[in-house]
Amino acid sequence: MKVIILGAGLVGGPMAKDLAAEDRFDVSEADINEGALKRLECGLPIRTVQADLSDPADVSRLVEGYDIVISAVPGFMGYRTLEAVIRAGRNVVDIAFFPEDPFPLDDLAKERGVVAIMDCGVAPGMSNILTGYADNLLDATETAITYVGGLPLIREWPYDYKAVFSPVDVIEEYTRPARYVENGVMVVKPALSDPELIHFPEAGTLEAFNSDGLRTMATTIKAPNLKEKTLRYPGHIEKMAVLRETGFFSREPVEIGGRMIRPLDFTAKLLFPKWEMREGDIDMTIMRVIVEGTRGGERLRYTYDLFDRFDKKTGVHSMARTTGYTATMALRMIAGGLYTRTGVSAPEYIGKQPECVAFMLEGLGERGVVYRETVESI
Repeated sequence: MKVIILGAGLVGGPMAKDLAAEDRFDVSEADINEGALKRLECGLPIRTVQADLSDPADVSRLVEGYDIVISAVPGFMGYRTLEAVIRAGRNVVDIAFFPEDPFPLDDLAKERGVVAIMDCGVAPGMSNILTGYADNLLDATETAITYVGGLPLIREWPYDYKAVFSPVDVIEEYTRPARYVENGVMVVKPALSDPELIHFPEAGTLEAFNSDGLRTMATTIKAPNLKEKTLRYPGHIEKMAVLRETGFFSREPVEIGGRMIRPLDFTAKLLFPKWEMREGDIDMTIMRVIVEGTRGGERLRYTYDLFDRFDKKTGVHSMARTTGYTATMALRMIAGGLYTRTGVSAPEYIGKQPECVAFMLEGLGERGVVYRETVESI
């Protein structure tokens, strides 16, 4: 089965290696960056394609020779890339985390007979799948909340933060208004709002803030209270709020020395060296999904906890493992005929099929990404 991954970044590369380790997959990776493609030289049979993925027409032509596509392009390219893949009639798993509503592409995907799973990373992704699964087990869901963050194990001044994906996409977490559902009403607040401190045994005390990670669950999960919060080391919120309110994250061009530049581009250029994972850096991913509701008259709480670290054996960072392997397991699920729903699927749809959830959790567990489930009466 021929697979192509669009985007050879720090998540795209590990996905290619994970799939190429199986003989049934003929894996190609496409990216405009020659250096990123060279990093894939690992002894595994991975074909590299140097291509500009910014033109949807070129993307449609590129994927025509493949059976399944994984889109791992930056968020600002995500929607039009997904549309291009669907127009080409190819099944696709998407982790681009684009801001647009994906469901306008649903009719096109159904018309082309395409299985398109979007937002299929760790969060959004597994957070949605597990929320959808618990929601399916309950007669009525009252509350669903996700806390999630990827962090360096060693804190380093001034930001106490490292990123394994595009700084521009990280900055979206600090600028995109956060939507959540409270008492049955959609509420919109600025990102970084409603800070709270939460203790995790493996990571210590972290601060959580509102971010726009609820995504499709805001409409697909029928519960009166839904929220997602991002986790960082204490003090990070204030630093990001100062940058945002000063205008460093603005997309509106300003004139400097006779040239018009976007402050966001300038800021990302400065932040990337500070946030870039270096050789030997160890990162960790922490996630807690809590779903509460009733079943058979009993009030229950389902909790799913993830703590994952950089894998020294493979050299794959935790955020790449937890995000990328979710996508590759979803691809295997499609390839094996376990998930066949045509159209655009939010990941919580997978949660409605217990056999699919079991498949995902088993495959992730085999790769060392383990979710612990706790069920208790409340």
